[in-house]
Amino acid sequence: MVHERTLAARHHYMTKKKDIKFLRVTHLRGPNVWTYRPVIEAWIDIGELEDFPSNKLPGFNERLTAWLPGLIEHRCGVGERGGFLERLDSGTWAGHILEHVVLELQNMAGMKTGFGKTRSTGDHGIYKMAFRTRDAVVGRAALEAGHRLLMAAVNDESFDMAGTVASLTELVDRYCLGPSTANIVDAATERRIPSIRLTEGNLVQLGHGAAQRRIWTAETDRTSAIGESIASDKDLTKTLLASCGVPVPEGALVRSADAAWDEAQDIGLPVVVKPVDGNHGRGVTLNLMTESDVRAAYDIASEAGDSSAVLVERFIPGNEHRLLVVGRQVVAAARGEALWVTGDGTSTVIQLCDTQINTDPRRGESEEFPLGRVNPHDNEILLDLKRQGLMPESVPQLGQKVLIQPNGNVADDVTNLMHPEVAHMAALAARIVGLDIAGIDLVCEDISRPLHEQRGAIIEVNSSPGLLAHIKPASGEPRNVGKAIVDHLFGEKENGRIPLVGVTGTLGTSLITRLLGCLLHAAGRHAGVANGEGLYLDGRQVQKGDCTGFALGERLLINRNIEAAVFESNARSILAEGLPYDRCTVGVVTDMGPLSDVAEFHIRDEEALANVVRSQVDVILSSGAAVLNAADPEVVKLAELSDGRVIFYGMDESNPVMAQHRAAGERIVFARNNHIMLAEGGKETPLLDLGKIKPATVKHPASVLAAVAAAWALDLPHDLICGGLRAFDATKKSAY
Repeated sequence: MVHERTLAARHHYMTKKKDIKFLRVTHLRGPNVWTYRPVIEAWIDIGELEDFPSNKLPGFNERLTAWLPGLIEHRCGVGERGGFLERLDSGTWAGHILEHVVLELQNMAGMKTGFGKTRSTGDHGIYKMAFRTRDAVVGRAALEAGHRLLMAAVNDESFDMAGTVASLTELVDRYCLGPSTANIVDAATERRIPSIRLTEGNLVQLGHGAAQRRIWTAETDRTSAIGESIASDKDLTKTLLASCGVPVPEGALVRSADAAWDEAQDIGLPVVVKPVDGNHGRGVTLNLMTESDVRAAYDIASEAGDSSAVLVERFIPGNEHRLLVVGRQVVAAARGEALWVTGDGTSTVIQLCDTQINTDPRRGESEEFPLGRVNPHDNEILLDLKRQGLMPESVPQLGQKVLIQPNGNVADDVTNLMHPEVAHMAALAARIVGLDIAGIDLVCEDISRPLHEQRGAIIEVNSSPGLLAHIKPASGEPRNVGKAIVDHLFGEKENGRIPLVGVTGTLGTSLITRLLGCLLHAAGRHAGVANGEGLYLDGRQVQKGDCTGFALGERLLINRNIEAAVFESNARSILAEGLPYDRCTVGVVTDMGPLSDVAEFHIRDEEALANVVRSQVDVILSSGAAVLNAADPEVVKLAELSDGRVIFYGMDESNPVMAQHRAAGERIVFARNNHIMLAEGGKETPLLDLGKIKPATVKHPASVLAAVAAAWALDLPHDLICGGLRAFDATKKSAY
């Protein structure tokens, strides 16, 4: 009887087709209660599905895994491959399932990610779910698509899986960093260098404030504009290279088809015709032997370039190579090959290209593919076909070999084969033009031999070179060119970081941040402060109002003038947006704040509140320090979470926490006889009489101690700390 009622309930549910509802969706851009990385957090109401875990929905698991076979790779809490499928079989709830569906959809669309968590709020059917995403637009789209897929699986409805993945893939291509830029950013992350994406494109800041560098794919803020202009002028580039002893092909500028043919005869056939201001091989036609070919190539080159001039050069036999120069050395080399198809007596050239070339899985339209698809209607290919007496619609004879592209298709890594003299010439060419990162195109028969032994030559120097052929070569060893670029921008001991201080709590935090800004400014540093009262640069208020949010705090990090920054946050701002920095040098926690401030976030007890505030301590660098209020037992508990040192502060030096910490040889800051005292183990240093600080400031002595402790953690000289304390006026908002 019970079994029949259960089946009836399931049938009733399935026919009603209940849905889950999104109550709130937020992009947490900085470190947060879930993880150090940006996530999308969704609050969901799974409704009646609370009574129907996955093992109580007939056929659900089979439908879901048929659409998403990659779920087998999700380890989930089990910790091994297939862990999530075990959870499905044993019974798990819709919020948890949605988390994994969204992650898998992002992976299928080419945006790899793996972090996700789902937690009950304590209210019936209400869950918080968070998942890692590299782009908010893509993440939100994946969330919506995952919701539709989940409900289709629940209700046994059809779902357009291929169309959904294609749509998400398009969004990934449109909004995510390109593979070349992503490779550089990933290399920076490996070195713990922070990054900030400055546009929807590929302009990225590596590092913070005055320590930052900027990249735009393979261009950097060290890339010379003059060097780029020289590289775009092929004739000027050749003149400069030749004058410095770099081998280049003979050639000259022409401004008409007649002049092109005259120059070709003077140089001697075969020749190459290309735009004087072209780049990356566009409009280049090789191995021209006849007047008609030269004239046709002239038209192609003049259309491809912005200048009326066209370059005619001696054709150099051999394979095309592209060498990547970063700084003063070649870090990667790739070789190209000619493309051919073989006739079958029935297929057109177009069809042969599609079946014999474009089916190569290495070829595609997006940047993810090391090789592009071939279109026989491209002007350069049309000319080569015409020279063979063919058109794209022609049907070659059985066994007939047809040349499609004599150049390009540079995707085979040959870095280890390169002769040192070839590498020297390429690096020299980049320096002559004036580029810190350059793509050097050269032609030779054997890259393992010096160029002069085989009449090889450098034919182009390109700014903003493509990196994908080196990152994902069609054959050979992938090269970590992103690491080479990051190492070029940052010295061995540089990490792109400036001193950052985060102050979290509700007890005098705005005062602490402003006072710290004053102390840093007194120490000769351009300092920024973002707090609940406004945004400050070197003590001057540039914006009024609450500036504790992520976006306003990030403004300090992108300011190239800022040498140190101080941020205020609290449990509410952490829950709403996350912290505006990935790591900080010093983290100050004054208190947990009242539960009433975060009640709407389903934070209902002190333990949950502490789990939020701990985010500030979690992001402290191992070389930094946590500054904690010894008078608050909940704050004291955070000490064990700090990767750096811990400094306790408090008005009462007899506080057992302070006494024990000092006995262990650690630092404390306290007040004795109205005097600020610094102590480290048995050593004491009197700093300043509180009476010498302006009255409006000294009304909050604990806040003064917190600021002093943070300044001490930053190794600011004692005399400068004293000077800053005397100068600071809490009543002035426009300047210290």
